[in-house]
Amino acid sequence: MQRITNCILIDQEKKKVLLLKKPRRGWWVAPGGKMEPLETVTESVIREYKEETGLTIKNPELRGVFTIIVEDKGEVVDEWMMFTFVAYHSEGQMLTDSPEGDLSWVELDQIASLPKAKGDQVYFDHILKHHDLFIKKFRYTPEYELIDHE
Repeated sequence: MQRITNCILIDQEKKKVLLLKKPRRGWWVAPGGKMEPLETVTESVIREYKEETGLTIKNPELRGVFTIIVEDKGEVVDEWMMFTFVAYHSEGQMLTDSPEGDLSWVELDQIASLPKAKGDQVYFDHILKHHDLFIKKFRYTPEYELIDHE
């Protein structure tokens, strides 16, 4: 099972979040990626965030643990775990050209209107409004249409 980490970096003064627009589907995501062997989730999110943005996040807080299941006609064809963090501070210089897509600071009130996976909107809504640990299971079709979440 693949393990993924990502982080929602929030600039509280400007009320903005740094997001990444992936070229494949044009969906906006929280920067992150696959964990490497022997990494903790915290080590992974710091490394992945720096690789994709150029920024080193400070004191990331785990806010979401998600099981993502892809089903085709009732059969599981893929499954992974995603660990979502929130950070409020970073250091370094943001990349002008990320290898993963386009980086942009997005106003908090604009996030809901951006194209993204339906499950991502569910966890963004919760994480941006609450400070508890959010645990959820999302089921998708192979085309990443949300079947349901629980």
